Amino acid sequence: MSEKLNTEAGEKYRFSEQAIHYLGKPLESLTDREMRIFKRLVERQTISRNVNAAFDDKLTIGQRLADNVAQFGGSWTFILIFAVVLVLWVGLNSLAASKAFDPYPYIFLNLILSMLAAVQAPVIMMSQNRQAAKDRMDAGHDYEINLKAEIEILALHDKFDKVIPTDLSALIEKQQQQIDLLSKLVMEQKS
Repeated sequence: MSEKLNTEAGEKYRFSEQAIHYLGKPLESLTDREMRIFKRLVERQTISRNVNAAFDDKLTIGQRLADNVAQFGGSWTFILIFAVVLVLWVGLNSLAASKAFDPYPYIFLNLILSMLAAVQAPVIMMSQNRQAAKDRMDAGHDYEINLKAEIEILALHDKFDKVIPTDLSALIEKQQQQIDLLSKLVMEQKS
């Protein structure tokens, strides 16, 4: 039990040192997001995920409906259908003259258009707010991936910095041995 506590304390100390080294601040001052990224880094876990799928899974039926209405309301299909309906409305009521259900100046048409605009505008705004939230979630995820990648690159640099002097020393030592052997061979041939 004591050995396990010592191991955990040692790992926490190492974890704390790495936080200071790579992020420039102590472990205690890391945000939850930074702590989560750092933990996944140490445990060699990926942090990539499909943010869009996670976001879409949380949408309510009303939110999905609002998104669909906003998507349809901002399409050429809607504009063309709406134009055809307006032309038919005006045309039928103009031709029917005295028997028209909405004679010129088309007051009922104005009422319907006003109600459509009054309902459609908030629905589109709800959809835009959700898209903005999705974009913030996406940006946060990008930040997490970039931070993890940056820390991993710094760690690789540290590893290279430790390996290069060791390998270089070994290489110089082998080269000196070869020079000594060549010098010995040259001396033997001269004699």
